[in-house]
Amino acid sequence: MFDYETIRLIWWVFIGVVGIAFALTEGFDFGVGTLLPFIGKNDVERRVIINTVGATWEGNQVWLVLLGGAIFAIWPAVYATLFSGLYVAMLLVLFSLFFRPSAFDYRSKIEDPRWRNSWDWALFIGSSLPPILFGVLVGNLILGLPFHFDNDLRSFYDGSFWALLSPFALLCGVTGLLLTTFHGALFLKWRSEGVIHLRAVSTINGLGPMLLLALAATTLWVFVGIDRPEITQMVATDAPSNPLNKTVIAQGATWLQHFMAYPWMWLAPIIGFIGIALAWLLGKGDSRMGAFVSSSLGIVGIALTVGFGLFPFLLISATDPRSSLTLWDGSSSHNTMLLAFWITVVFLPIVLLYTRFVYRVIWGSVTEETVLKDSHTLY
Repeated sequence: MFDYETIRLIWWVFIGVVGIAFALTEGFDFGVGTLLPFIGKNDVERRVIINTVGATWEGNQVWLVLLGGAIFAIWPAVYATLFSGLYVAMLLVLFSLFFRPSAFDYRSKIEDPRWRNSWDWALFIGSSLPPILFGVLVGNLILGLPFHFDNDLRSFYDGSFWALLSPFALLCGVTGLLLTTFHGALFLKWRSEGVIHLRAVSTINGLGPMLLLALAATTLWVFVGIDRPEITQMVATDAPSNPLNKTVIAQGATWLQHFMAYPWMWLAPIIGFIGIALAWLLGKGDSRMGAFVSSSLGIVGIALTVGFGLFPFLLISATDPRSSLTLWDGSSSHNTMLLAFWITVVFLPIVLLYTRFVYRVIWGSVTEETVLKDSHTLY
């Protein structure tokens, strides 16, 4: 039904959608967990904050599993290069995520302030560290990673963990933390009342300018200060995957020149900035849903900016530009992609409908009266 070139492009869109879904849903989960020790001043208030995401955090985290599985099936060369070369960084993400289920499940087992306070800080670590590491990863995807393929298409990573922590990558990590915390504050404002609601508004008011400043600095650095490789010769896009069947120059153009060549791409950063700015303005007022939706649009715009800027690259090699992986030469076989496509077409709508059903059932404000009345089934 779809030729090789078309199905590769479809899967680029599919996996991009999954990545955006993870950023939107797990983003506010991370933000709520990051804010927990600061907005919640006592045990009851912290229980209210935890239960705003208590029924959905596990389902939201599945998007990350789906993203990793999709990359493994569709772009195995990308999966192998990332997970072998960035082994230490990936383990840090994994270990930090371990804090989250433990904190959610064990916090309420013992009514001891020290016990519960310890798990609150564990949830803070498990919620604040991953956005920083994911931001550092995005920064390094933009800069390029030090890897190459030999003539047998074996991948070799030439860098170290500490080399990932460049100034630009760290700026991206800080921006990622600010973004998820801001998104989480908007969600917390939407689903809370009273003093927690007011503290969330105050947090939104303070974080908004900081996030916009960080986004502006990151965007300016990307568009002006970072070169983007350029493919000068490539085999047909419907040919079998072979990353070495192309010619790439390391400094083809800047990101700014790339976006100027395709003016419609400017919609992505415009949506990103307008969405975040509008979320800040609405978040300071009485708006709940409008502010959160605006923040979500901002996140979509930021994600599309990165995706459009990299296209058609998936992984840029900083040491051997020819080894850079694109969606045309880093994919699985045609049959594998077609089979995975039909599986996705059948099951993804079911997942989305079930997710919509869950949010509809549990929706509403979480109050202190709610958690005090139901101390056995709620966190």
